[in-house]
Amino acid sequence: MLTIRSNWPVNLWLKSWDAKSYKKLLHKAFQNLFFIKKNLEVSYPFCNFNNDLHNCRPERGLCQKSWPKRPVQRKKLCVCLTPGTFAGLFFISIVFNFAFYSSVLMDQLKVIVDQFSVTGIITDIAPLGSGHIHETYRVAIESDPDGGYVLQQINTHVFRDPEAVMHNIDLVTAHIQKKLTGSGISDTERRVLTPVKLRNGGLMHRDQSDKVWRCFLYIRNHKTYDRAINEEQVYEGGKAYGMFLQMLSDLPASHIRETIPGFHDLDLRLHQFDDACRNGLRMRIDETRREINLLGERKDEMRTILELGKSGEIPLRIVHHDTKINNVLFDQNGKGLCVIDLDTVMPGYVHDDFGDSIRTFTNTGEEDDADLKRVSINLSFFEAYVFGFCEQARSMLSQVEKDYLALSARAMTYMQSLRFLADYLNGDVYYRIHHPGHNLQRTRAQIKLMLCMEDNYDEMKRIIKNMG
Repeated sequence: MLTIRSNWPVNLWLKSWDAKSYKKLLHKAFQNLFFIKKNLEVSYPFCNFNNDLHNCRPERGLCQKSWPKRPVQRKKLCVCLTPGTFAGLFFISIVFNFAFYSSVLMDQLKVIVDQFSVTGIITDIAPLGSGHIHETYRVAIESDPDGGYVLQQINTHVFRDPEAVMHNIDLVTAHIQKKLTGSGISDTERRVLTPVKLRNGGLMHRDQSDKVWRCFLYIRNHKTYDRAINEEQVYEGGKAYGMFLQMLSDLPASHIRETIPGFHDLDLRLHQFDDACRNGLRMRIDETRREINLLGERKDEMRTILELGKSGEIPLRIVHHDTKINNVLFDQNGKGLCVIDLDTVMPGYVHDDFGDSIRTFTNTGEEDDADLKRVSINLSFFEAYVFGFCEQARSMLSQVEKDYLALSARAMTYMQSLRFLADYLNGDVYYRIHHPGHNLQRTRAQIKLMLCMEDNYDEMKRIIKNMG
């Protein structure tokens, strides 16, 4: 029997912890450290779970009220801890367990990697990136330290049809690869994602837990940015997304599948918004009456592009649907390499991509900025993006598509405002929030950006006309 007793007032050290939490912490630390699964008792200086202190009796090696009056007579080892000793042992247990479980995880991941047609000796498998949807790892290869592979577990809660996702990615990347090769570009493996197939020829692997895995070549010597900091980066981002659309312009949209139904369907978002206004939380509906009315007044104009698409005046194309700057890879000289994160590649309109790019690239504030004075449209960034985008996509765009590019920036910002506000009215059930009013804060920041676009709408149209 191993008895571990702490002999200092831990409620002063772990102020927000109750006695049960403290006991559990001690127990887990030493259980991990010594691989003890049974016959472990932890004595602690509390008389109850209300954090009341009492007098311990060190000479007995146990806490007076935490043991029975007649403890079972058996051999015990009592370890009296000071705060420093406990902290040191607990840290050692964490390090030991991290190393142990990391080794186990790496062995499991190696089994999964081996299902794919990879070559070379694996030296390391480590988490990659800061994405919140998929679990991503970089697989390092001994013979190619700058290259290797990317192993990714697909989040099937978000992408419920992973077969459709991989079908689209395989089709789109093969088409771009062919275009690049035909243009005489040599480093094609850096200019487009390259899926690595299974040894049996498949595109993804399901493990024993029914988790879905895929693999890509790692694109060597690249950089990414979470926010554009100058016109050159914005220009390169516009150029990358324009080239992406241009290279796919001759691939029929009917050949790919919808991976997230209604993702950029404004009518669907308007229906969800109207439902939230009718059935949402009454107090929040009353609180946001101004925002609800403001968005309602713009409904007909914002549906213009959707109506042009339905009438056939704007063609349905293969578009990216998630055109943030962090989905563009840059080389070491700051030049755009390729577009990544192709899970949302689906049929849509060029305005889906252009409009969402302007919403995210040109905002002078944050998407959820609490200080609305910081939120506006950076027209120099807008001009840089239009220049890069039109340089690549000009030849594929119809005149009608060009005429409504400026409106698409307002429409996409409008749609995101709808989505944030609808979630706020419904009680914050979709977007992850950091405080109770977070979705309302997001809504107001997006509405402020939309209004700034309205104020600069004529200038935006002039810039596009000059570039087009």
